[in-house]
Amino acid sequence: MNTIIQTADGSNTIFNDSIGENYHSKHGALQESKHVFIEAGLALAMKKLEDISILEVGFGTGLNFLLSMASAEAAEKKLNFTSLEAYPLPIELIKKTEYDQYFSNEIWNAFLKAYPLALTDKQQLSQNCSLSIFAGKLQDYNTIDKYDLIYYDAFSVQHQPEMWTDELIDKACNFLKPGGIFVTYAITGNLKRALKRNGLTIEKLAGAPGKREMLRGIKV
Repeated sequence: MNTIIQTADGSNTIFNDSIGENYHSKHGALQESKHVFIEAGLALAMKKLEDISILEVGFGTGLNFLLSMASAEAAEKKLNFTSLEAYPLPIELIKKTEYDQYFSNEIWNAFLKAYPLALTDKQQLSQNCSLSIFAGKLQDYNTIDKYDLIYYDAFSVQHQPEMWTDELIDKACNFLKPGGIFVTYAITGNLKRALKRNGLTIEKLAGAPGKREMLRGIKV
């Protein structure tokens, strides 16, 4: 059973009972997503690019996507967003997060309309923003496409260790374009070594509240 949980910044997340972990930090779902994926990832990509392709590992509640769409719309940038989600949440449960309070009606309603359809076909939510969700595991995802930015937002290594193996980090890094950015809330010695082995220069950045550090890599 999945349960709605209020986090420290007032925003909600969902506790995934089968994994045993929240989809976002208990210290603040909204501020964690903004800090890790928007400020450390998308904002940097938008400084260099007008048309940005993102691959997200772990769609979850859709919060990272919503924040990305809002940022891209505000900056008048094109956003091609692809996400991987092995266990898509029902749309009625996503509605219960009440994330609509953080976004315009246009963005929220476009998301609700597109979400069920994006699980099978790419959806155009606005003139600038598209969404495609691969309803499966990273292990089974194959494409010749390369991406400007990867959001690695799997559950933690303690609860989902299979998502943090060298094999899967190698696979994710192979989807990056030269100059592409890899961001994640996590930071471990194994992860740092895996990114370096795949030709990424790494930076330790201040983490979101409740976490001292996070990791960003840029593919040379």
